[in-house]
Amino acid sequence: MSKLLIASTRQGAGKTSIIVGISFVLNKKFGYIKPFGDRLVHHRKINWDYDSFLIKDLWNLDMESENMSLGFSHSKLRYMYDPESLKAALNGIAVTAASGKDLLFIEGGQDLTYGSSIHFDSLSMAGHLGCKLFIVVSGDSEQVLDDITFLKKYRDMKGIDFKGIIINKLQDVDEFESIHLKTITDMGIPVLGMIPFKEQLTYFTMKYLSEKFFARIIAGEKGLNKVVKHIFVGAMSIGESLRSPLFIKENKLLITSGDRSEMILAALESDTVGIILTNNILPPSNIISKASERNIPLLLVTHDTYNIARQMDNIEALLTKENDASLQMLTQLTKKYVNTDLLLK
Repeated sequence: MSKLLIASTRQGAGKTSIIVGISFVLNKKFGYIKPFGDRLVHHRKINWDYDSFLIKDLWNLDMESENMSLGFSHSKLRYMYDPESLKAALNGIAVTAASGKDLLFIEGGQDLTYGSSIHFDSLSMAGHLGCKLFIVVSGDSEQVLDDITFLKKYRDMKGIDFKGIIINKLQDVDEFESIHLKTITDMGIPVLGMIPFKEQLTYFTMKYLSEKFFARIIAGEKGLNKVVKHIFVGAMSIGESLRSPLFIKENKLLITSGDRSEMILAALESDTVGIILTNNILPPSNIISKASERNIPLLLVTHDTYNIARQMDNIEALLTKENDASLQMLTQLTKKYVNTDLLLK
């Protein structure tokens, strides 16, 4: 049984997406743990990591998502465990998750330093578990080269079965390969894959937004799996809005107050996948009926338009089970650009 620890040099490099892509391509019976959770979800007095829940839900794993992580806070883990008991607990959840499986994925923290002060960073976990370590690197070309060079110069890999890197979200794979690949391989660092950036993977569904904003769904529930590609903030007059080229973009989300009836009706008549109604104001019943007929979700939130628009700027497009197009794309990208055969050697 192979144990693969997927770590990353930076937050948001795409570890979970790569694990999902690999799992679809290899099509083996696998387990998954994320020992140090960094995307806390609290629901009905139970804590779990978002990525753990996604993987469990996608593959119907038998281990509960709340048991896939040992903790979410440095201070709590420091209080609960000393280095030896932490190592024992880590091995315990790994054994449980791997039982009856061909493969165990272990997802590291948000970057290589995360958890270092409590001996729970990705490199320490790789040593404790005796697993194969793969590191995901992403960013522009210079960031990627900086991270890889730093890894080679200053990271002690003694006692760790480091197998190589996967470079993710490259703007131009061919250009990077022709200019930089030899420099990296000359350092003695194996490159198992170079994956291009795809804008589609930055999109999110209306269902994801409804959960993110704790919104009340007042219409169009059947359209919650629609994908948002563009965002229009309806804070201006209806005339200015209709003249804006952003208003006619495909698959747009409108953010506006619930009392802007003309704005909402205009959006319902155009290529709109959903509307966030702010200020906790319900629109008239005819608008709700029209949205229901067209399966365009209306999400009611208490915050004002400015605050919702500001929060949208910081939303990370995480994978969801319902986003079939993104899941299929991840599978295709992994199959084409990652040497998955080397993962198990």
